[in-house]
Amino acid sequence: MRVARRQEWDEIDIVMKSLKLDPHRGSIRYHDRAGSGPPLIFLHGLGCSSSGDYLSVAADPALTGRRLILIDLLGSGFSDHPRDFGYTIEDHTGTIIDLIRALDIGSFDVFGHSMGGAIASSVAYTLADSVRYLVLGEPNLDPGGGAFSRMIAQMSEADYVRHGHADLISKSLSDGNDLWAASLSLSSPHAVHREATSLVSGTDPSWRDQLYALPAVRTIIFGGCSLPDPDVEVLSSNGIHIEIIPDAGHSMAWEKPQDLALAIARALCLPRDVS
Repeated sequence: MRVARRQEWDEIDIVMKSLKLDPHRGSIRYHDRAGSGPPLIFLHGLGCSSSGDYLSVAADPALTGRRLILIDLLGSGFSDHPRDFGYTIEDHTGTIIDLIRALDIGSFDVFGHSMGGAIASSVAYTLADSVRYLVLGEPNLDPGGGAFSRMIAQMSEADYVRHGHADLISKSLSDGNDLWAASLSLSSPHAVHREATSLVSGTDPSWRDQLYALPAVRTIIFGGCSLPDPDVEVLSSNGIHIEIIPDAGHSMAWEKPQDLALAIARALCLPRDVS
């Protein structure tokens, strides 16, 4: 994981902030980097956090001057972990929209990775007139989930909370995936199981159909190590720009943060149809 140089941090103004939601949800926390123009919102994947994934990306010169908002979803990172919150993609979508409205944000851009890609698509679909650019990193677009979410959802919530979460952390450590193990250890087991179940169940319209319907400029980023993937051609044929980060896999923010920042910056420079 790339660590930002001291002088990079001296050049940015990024602070953690908190928004108190209703008692049912507690508080959501986010890093807000000062900058000009419409903000770029970051949404992370299952068992991760934006505060853990994207600080190096935010510090990269490719994104200099932009306002960046790095959100830890409820149940993850520094945000509260309410037990009685649903943690479905729709629940997270509603919370992100509440945050956007509380911050009085007009137009904005959004980046979402993996599960965060499903949430970003849903947020953009709901607030279609406000989203200029939608950038997704290997997102969940269809029901069925990915390998980890399917494995988690196969267990009952009680079993996952009792031992499955700890087992997954131990397995991740033994597999050498210590960064995800660390992120998981800061995530609510209840949240991770409910999120995984929501990814497997999907929604109607699907996140893919929501993505296809959007007027925003849309880009999907793949890690080169995740290819070949037939979805590259399918997405491209539906008017979606494709970016590929060589020598990166699914965990692109950890593996190649500088290249991810550059790919996002390129996506945010694509021409928009303003007719």
